[in-house]
Amino acid sequence: MTRNITLSPAGIPASPQTRSVVLVGLMGAGKTSIGKRLAMRMGLPFVDADTAVEEAAGCSIADIFSTYGEAAFRDVERRVIARLLAGPRIVLATGGGAFMDAETRAEIRAHARSVWLRCPLPVLVRRVSGRTHRPLLNSGDPSEILDRLMQQRHPTYAEADIIVDCSDELPEVTTNMVQNAIETHITPRRLPVVLGDRSYDIVIGAGLLARAGALLTSVLPQKRAVIVTDATVAALHLQTLKDGLAATGITTTEIVVPAGEGSKCFPTLESVVDDILSANIERRTTVIALGGGVVGDLAGFAAAITLRGLPFVQIPTTLLSQVDSSVGGKTGINTKRGKNLAGAFHQPRMVLADTDVLATLPRRELTAGWAEIAKAVLRGVAAVFAWCVANGAAAMAGDATVLAEAVERACAFKAAVVADDEREEKTEGGRALLNLGHTFGHALEAETGYGAGLLHGEGVAIGLGLAYSLSAQLGHCSKEDAIRVRAHVESVSMPASIGQMNRRFSAEKLLGHMRKDKKVRDGAITFVLARGIGDAFTARDVDPAAVRALLLEEGCDP
Repeated sequence: MTRNITLSPAGIPASPQTRSVVLVGLMGAGKTSIGKRLAMRMGLPFVDADTAVEEAAGCSIADIFSTYGEAAFRDVERRVIARLLAGPRIVLATGGGAFMDAETRAEIRAHARSVWLRCPLPVLVRRVSGRTHRPLLNSGDPSEILDRLMQQRHPTYAEADIIVDCSDELPEVTTNMVQNAIETHITPRRLPVVLGDRSYDIVIGAGLLARAGALLTSVLPQKRAVIVTDATVAALHLQTLKDGLAATGITTTEIVVPAGEGSKCFPTLESVVDDILSANIERRTTVIALGGGVVGDLAGFAAAITLRGLPFVQIPTTLLSQVDSSVGGKTGINTKRGKNLAGAFHQPRMVLADTDVLATLPRRELTAGWAEIAKAVLRGVAAVFAWCVANGAAAMAGDATVLAEAVERACAFKAAVVADDEREEKTEGGRALLNLGHTFGHALEAETGYGAGLLHGEGVAIGLGLAYSLSAQLGHCSKEDAIRVRAHVESVSMPASIGQMNRRFSAEKLLGHMRKDKKVRDGAITFVLARGIGDAFTARDVDPAAVRALLLEEGCDP
C-alpha cells in the first residue's frame, strides 16, 4: 500500500509564470550540469527535482525508496513538480522516471517546454559508474539496467517538445545546443474545436508528421493505429508518419487506396472496413487518415461504422483538406445520385495540419485549396478578405508563413461555426453557411463525374463567383462585390466562371443535380447568398428561373 507523505511548503513558489524549461532523460544525461548552465544564461533559477523532493519529504530519495517504496516516491515527485511549475519560470532538471508519470507529463505540457537530452548507452554507463545513491542502479549491472530503461522510457521521452542528441562533447557545447534548440523551436499553433466531451485541437505547424507520436499519444486510447492513405501520399509521406509514431511506441498497420475522387465509393469503403477488421483491431484502435479530402472522408466514414465507431485522427495533406474537410467531423462517400450522400458525423480526436507537406503539392492542388480559404473569409469578416487579396499571390507562390496563417485563419473560422452548429441543424445560418459556393460547385462536379477534370476546390471557386453573381442579380449585393470576388479567384489562377472550363454544360442538367443536393429541404434548393463581402445568408426561396437565367448567361446550353 502506498503511504501518503506530508510535504513541507517551504521553498515552493506559487506566483503566476509563463513557460519554464524542463529537462528530461535518463540518469547520466547531464540534466543537472546542463540545467545549471542553461539557467544562468537564461537568467532563471535552477531547480533539481530530486533535491526539491528530498527537501519537501525531509529525507533522502534512497530512504523514501527503502522505507515507503517507489510508488510513494513518485507521488511525492509528482506533487513537487506540479507545485514548482505553478510558480515563476525556472529551469527544472527532473529525475529519470519523472516524465514517465502521465500526470507529471500533463503538468509539464501545460506549463513548460520540455527538452529530452538523448544520450547513447556507452556515455550513460560511463557517467553513472560508481554512483551508489541511485536506487535503480543498485540491483544489478548498470549497463543492463540502463539498456532496459532505454527500451522502457525512450518512447515516452520522445513526447518531449524538443529532442537534443548529445554525447561526449563538453558541457558548454551541449548547453549551446540546448539553448539554440529552445530559441529556434516554434511551438505549433493550436486551435480548439469546442464540442463538449468531443472537443479536440487543430494543430498547425511545420514538421508535424515527424512529431506525430509526441502530439497524438495523449489522445490515443492505445498505442496502436491503422493508417489509411492513398498511393500518391503514401509514396511521399507515409514513412515519415510511421517513424514519427514509432518514436513513441505507436504500432501501425497501413491501408493504401487508389488516389482520386473515385475512391469515395461503396466498393472502396467496404474494402477499407474489411482491411481494418482483418488487422484484428479493437475498439480502442485509432484510424488515422493521411491524405486529402478523399482519404479523410473515406477513412472517417470507415472509422464511424467499424465496430460502431473507432477513434479517428485527421492528418490532411492538401491545402483544401487542411482548411476545410478535416475539420468538423463530416465524413462520407459519393453515390451515383450525388456527392457525399452517404456518410456520418464522426469527430476526430485531433487534426494535425503539417504545413511542410504543402510544398509537395502540384500547383493546381494548392490553388484549389485557396477556394475554401476564400469561401471562409467571404462568409466571415470583410476585413479578412482584404488580407486574402493582399496575400493570395504569395501563398500560391509557396510562402510557408503566409500559408500557415491562411490555414489558421480558415480553421479558426470553421471551428467557431462547427462549435455553434455541429450537425448543421440550425434552420437559418449556422453551419449551412459553410456551403457558400457549394451548391453550384457540387452540381458542376457531378456533371463532370467527380474526376480530375474539375477538382473540388475549382468547383467551389466557380461556385463562389456564381453565388455572388446570383446575389447581385437578386438585389442582395452590389455588382461590384461580385466583380471583386471573381477578380480575386482569377488572381490566384483558379477558374472564376463556367466559360473557363472548355466544355459545354446544360443549365437543366445542372439544376437537376442541385435538386438532388443533400441540402435540399422540402423540395427547395438551398443556396448560400451574400448581402456583401463577409455577409452571407441561407436562402430557400430562390426562383429556379433566376438560377437558369444566370447559367444561360454564363454560357450554358438550355
